[in-house]
Amino acid sequence: MKLKLKTNHLEIIKNHAQNTYPEECCGLILGVLNQESKTVVEIIPTENAWNTEAATFTEEKHSKNRRYAIAPQVILATQKAARDRNLNIIGIFHSHPDHPATPSEWDRIYAWPEYSYIIVAVENGKASELNSFLLDENHQFQPEIIATI
Repeated sequence: MKLKLKTNHLEIIKNHAQNTYPEECCGLILGVLNQESKTVVEIIPTENAWNTEAATFTEEKHSKNRRYAIAPQVILATQKAARDRNLNIIGIFHSHPDHPATPSEWDRIYAWPEYSYIIVAVENGKASELNSFLLDENHQFQPEIIATI
């Protein structure tokens, strides 16, 4: 699968990542899916709604510097608005402050099939490496090709 997007889409992701540093940023990716590729139409930066107090389902408490969450009501409202435009949520992006742009085990466990997961590394406040991943049939991340159009 190939993820097609414009240079300005990448810039929106990188700017959001830099502006939220040292916390993780996050957002939704809207677009069109066909059998060979996904085409990004819009990048929607969202607030990192991670709440350490509400995170009782984990043994460890992590801050927004190491976790992200998109509020369910934001996802639902975005999906409805996207559907009205004949689009879908085709992925999620987030940053890894001072860590590589590779998925963590946490990212893998909570990932949804068919979504593209763009991760951008932010080193000392500056966005650097950016990669995209998809889950395979064994719920393991595999690299996804990013093509700028």
